Amino acid sequence: MIDETLLNSLSAKEKELFKQGLEDLINQTYVIEEEYKKLGDSYNALQEMILQIIEVQPNALWVFDQNGTLFLQNSEAKNVEHLLEKFNDLHVSEEIESEGKNYLIKSVRQGDKKIITATDITEGKRQERLVSMGQVAAHLSHEIRNPIGSVSLLASTLLKKVDPSVKPLVSEIKKAIWRVERIIKATLLFTKGVQINPSAFYLDRLVKECEQAISHYSYTKEVVFHYALEHIEVKADFELLNLVVQNFIFNAIDAIEENDQENGNVVLSFLEEKAFNVLVVQDDGKAVENKNILFEPFKTTKTKGNGLGLALSLQIVQAHGGKIELLEEPKRFLIKLPK
Repeated sequence: MIDETLLNSLSAKEKELFKQGLEDLINQTYVIEEEYKKLGDSYNALQEMILQIIEVQPNALWVFDQNGTLFLQNSEAKNVEHLLEKFNDLHVSEEIESEGKNYLIKSVRQGDKKIITATDITEGKRQERLVSMGQVAAHLSHEIRNPIGSVSLLASTLLKKVDPSVKPLVSEIKKAIWRVERIIKATLLFTKGVQINPSAFYLDRLVKECEQAISHYSYTKEVVFHYALEHIEVKADFELLNLVVQNFIFNAIDAIEENDQENGNVVLSFLEEKAFNVLVVQDDGKAVENKNILFEPFKTTKTKGNGLGLALSLQIVQAHGGKIELLEEPKRFLIKLPK
């Protein structure tokens, strides 16, 4: 409060100057208050922009204060909270594995804050492993191809000369060699990459090729094959499409072999969709155990196979611009090729 005695002691001119100074002070207070509001709005906008920048980061991000308390995180970080327990012994940069995934963790200090990022590198590591495995597989395939060719030639010669009672045994040897040769071919094709050479042919031409391939395939149960392919002209790489269909038929045979029943059926049929010609391979064998690794190279849940057949088939179909779908009850694969 203003002292009235002091105020009364002032002259009229001094009072006017005092009044003017007081008004200026009040006006300056309003100006400072307005500037403070603008500064507050700018700070809030800056903070919001920082939050948005953090939020749009493709990797998980955490900010900790000097006491190790979580100060800030984005939504990606919330999705991988299980990584927090691994930060205690964290170095500046390292790779860790958690819940079946690989992450690249980086840590930096900014003032009294510690910033940690986690990038999911699972797919990159997978590709690295595939490249390494593919290189090894390709090398082994090249090394095996020549001796296998010699063994195949000797088996064919032996089949002509042995006693008839021994011929079934030699025939099984030839089937086994044929299977190895097929694996070698698939491995080299997969590692080199698929290049298609489309041409026009009638779809039912595949039936004869499948019957011939099945005659080389070894299985113990009674399997009945049903073919219902249309005599229609399609355009695709015949050799590669033939390989795809045979892979799915062999996969169906293996599923029947692993089933509890003593026999089974494999159906190869055709249906037409608006944008696709569809080959359907259906069987009543064992159900697919793990859909997640169905087309994963070098992974398989079957007792037979190396995990390349369906992976290569998908690669071939995609090279044609098509796709593969799995339907259940009954179990069937749809091989969709664009018209």
